[in-house]
Amino acid sequence: MNHPSTSDEYVLTLTCPEAPGIVFAVSRFVMEHGGNISASQQFDDRLTDRFFMRVQFRLDNADPEQLRQEFAPVAQQFAMAWQLHDVRTPTRTLLMVSKFGHCLNDLLFRTQTGALNIEIPGIVSNHRDFEGVAEANGIPFYHVPVTRETKPEAEARLLELVDTLDVDLVVLARYMQVLSDELCGKLEGRAINIHHSFLPSFKGAKPYHQAHARGVKLVGATAHYVTADLDEGPIIEQDVVRVDHSLDPAAMTSAGRDVEAQVLARAIRWHSEHRVLLDRTHTVVFR
Repeated sequence: MNHPSTSDEYVLTLTCPEAPGIVFAVSRFVMEHGGNISASQQFDDRLTDRFFMRVQFRLDNADPEQLRQEFAPVAQQFAMAWQLHDVRTPTRTLLMVSKFGHCLNDLLFRTQTGALNIEIPGIVSNHRDFEGVAEANGIPFYHVPVTRETKPEAEARLLELVDTLDVDLVVLARYMQVLSDELCGKLEGRAINIHHSFLPSFKGAKPYHQAHARGVKLVGATAHYVTADLDEGPIIEQDVVRVDHSLDPAAMTSAGRDVEAQVLARAIRWHSEHRVLLDRTHTVVFR
């Protein structure tokens, strides 16, 4: 009895030194394995002579591990750093939050409606404000209080959760704690932060109130990978919304929170769809 074939979809991402024949070699590999390319994007960074590529393809009855083994010689030929992902596999994402829940609630809604291909194995917070939200959504809640004295233990607990929950991505969804340089290093390329973006910059307490006092006309947000440079990691996405004198501090805060949630959601979607490739201190984003 003949059974119908099942078509699987994969994403291959790669970074390597620029050289002739890379696109041909990748396309030939997919063709020789009976695959059909559905999307292909590449970028040649002339400043660094680095090549970046994302290829999405369909393949019937494939064994992902065997594909990886058979692609290894091609990768070795061009000195590629590469990954092969099954499109259907959700990114296991640990959400971290403190006392502002707009990004958390937005991500929960987008996940439930299928707008984000992520799986949330847990919510971590240094407060208990959103324990009920986690419970209502059937997600384990981990209260990890942080003080100056307990910070090393709290970060060790976070790394333990990343390991035991098999986490692919950590999202600081308005988590108001500075991570240590050591922790940032261990989460390099797999932790995303969101913060407000103003020109000029306003630091410290109540940034939207400071912005209102200075008559800011644009309110923005930046999503970036977490590094030891605090809010200066490789940027994934940014956006702005225009505001004016008619908005009081509360309305300006609301506008800022809206753009924060949207920017963070786009950054997570692009990361989970393997559209973001790190290029040292910045990113290549294939949209």
